[in-house]
Amino acid sequence: MNDHDVVIVGGGAAGLTLAHRLAGVNHPGGAPVRVALLEPPPGPHTPPPRTWCFWEPDGGDWDDLLAARWRRLTVVGPDGASRTAPADPFVYKMLRSTDLESRVRAGFGGRVEPVPLLVEGVRDGADGAVVEGVMPDGSPARLTASWVFDSRPPRPLPPGRTLLFQHFRGWFVRTPGDAFDPGAAVLMDFRPPQPENAVAFAYVLPLSAREALVEYTEFGPAPLATAEYDRLLAAHCARLGLAGFEVTAAEQGVIPMTDAPLRPRAGRRVFRIGTAGGATRPSTGYTFSGVLRQTAAVAEALERGRVPVPPVPHRRRHLAMDAVLLRALATGRVRGAEFFTRLLAPDRLGDVLAFLDGGTRLPRELALGLRTPVGPMSLTALDHLWYSARTALTRDRGPARPPTASPGARRRPAR
Repeated sequence: MNDHDVVIVGGGAAGLTLAHRLAGVNHPGGAPVRVALLEPPPGPHTPPPRTWCFWEPDGGDWDDLLAARWRRLTVVGPDGASRTAPADPFVYKMLRSTDLESRVRAGFGGRVEPVPLLVEGVRDGADGAVVEGVMPDGSPARLTASWVFDSRPPRPLPPGRTLLFQHFRGWFVRTPGDAFDPGAAVLMDFRPPQPENAVAFAYVLPLSAREALVEYTEFGPAPLATAEYDRLLAAHCARLGLAGFEVTAAEQGVIPMTDAPLRPRAGRRVFRIGTAGGATRPSTGYTFSGVLRQTAAVAEALERGRVPVPPVPHRRRHLAMDAVLLRALATGRVRGAEFFTRLLAPDRLGDVLAFLDGGTRLPRELALGLRTPVGPMSLTALDHLWYSARTALTRDRGPARPPTASPGARRRPAR
């Protein structure tokens, strides 16, 4: 008999939300699902506190934990033209990882066993899986489970045609006087200098009239040095007219944006969740909404006695559209600032948010596509179809040759 029914590897957004859902799940016969949550001991492997942003209608499961919420969103074009529109029917929300973690741990109630373990390997089997690692005292440990859900990022990433990174650094700032509108978030501000074959923008998420998260983000081939992020953040704060502000905290990260297939199923008894399992939307880097859908499906499957395969929470046609956009950005066929400024038009903002969260139908998506640079995007779509057909033919004939690097995949030197 296995030690546990479920072992979850990693305590990020995916691992925590899955543990939260399974803490109240029973097998069809009524017995509780036995769960272990494995996280590395405090130290260099512990992820720093971070924030997760997402949009959904009012009344979400985490609404009482939100650090902030905004019903109006602003987009600022490269020329400085600012347009603000309601996010209806959505609300843009910010959730702190520390708040989510506290809520989840308080709800374990003996149903989830936290285990401080630095996982070194996961082995699949016919009747269960084995997880091996090192305990805080250096001793080896071995757990067995009917099902293992691994949220660790895959290394290396599976091969794809195009790979960009959403890399960012943000400052939590406090100003001596009122400087922000707490009712509106700046979703994208394209006034920062635009790098070649990439897109750069800043956003401002006000927490109060005097506090906000100001973040610089790029979709590009490689991250920057921290000093370069700080230089760009200081320049944007000056652009906003902020003076005498204090930086109270900072966050920094890198999210892969790839057309490579990230499959949730890693074996008969081992699955991937979160970014590792394809929860991240390739065109935006947003992950939290996809994680919520994945973990809800896993909990329902276990409750019904089914094989709990996490779904890829994005439709195939949306992933194909994302692959086209990534290719268009990486090759320089479209300028990212122009693309997103045109797409995020105020009269269709709610439609765009619904599309990015997978909630639109094809006719509405085609109408949104007409807002973008039609010629370059159509050319890239044809290129993508030809590449996909050629790759499928090569795969049928034998091992595929590795794809050549895209023009935008050259590593950008840190400055």
